[in-house]
Amino acid sequence: MRNKLIVSLVLFSLLSCETKIEKEIITEPCPEEAKIPMAELKKQLTEKGFQTFDYVDEKSGDTILMQQYFIAFLKTGTNRSQSKEETDSLQKLHLAHLGRMYEEGFADISGPFGDDGEIRGITIYNVPTQKMADSLANMDPMVKSGRLEIEIHPWWAAKGFPLR
Repeated sequence: MRNKLIVSLVLFSLLSCETKIEKEIITEPCPEEAKIPMAELKKQLTEKGFQTFDYVDEKSGDTILMQQYFIAFLKTGTNRSQSKEETDSLQKLHLAHLGRMYEEGFADISGPFGDDGEIRGITIYNVPTQKMADSLANMDPMVKSGRLEIEIHPWWAAKGFPLR
């Protein structure tokens, strides 16, 4: 009888509790970044040494500014003999390097591939020259150790278009 009373009290307590979720409503719009006119953006990029070109979208009639980026393919290197401790340390240093490249504006996106193939991941460098992209990619501790190798290719993408 005592157990039934305790169970009843616990159930009553739980069922009588009302969960309140308060929502915070933001009434101010997010600040928008100032949009630079395409001609000015193209001029700025050209002055910094970036390669660009325009094309007209046939459907919309809009002029699209294309910019050259550099994709670094991070491939399996020849030195894979590190201990687990060394590999773990290199991985932390590798991620710190990629984070630094992003924070300093040299890389726009990085990530691993989901399979266990020879190409382990990519980084897209937003720099004016392939030589610069190669130099930055080869600063990666995983590359320096030989665990990864770099293969870089020029890549064109529409300026200002987000990933979806």
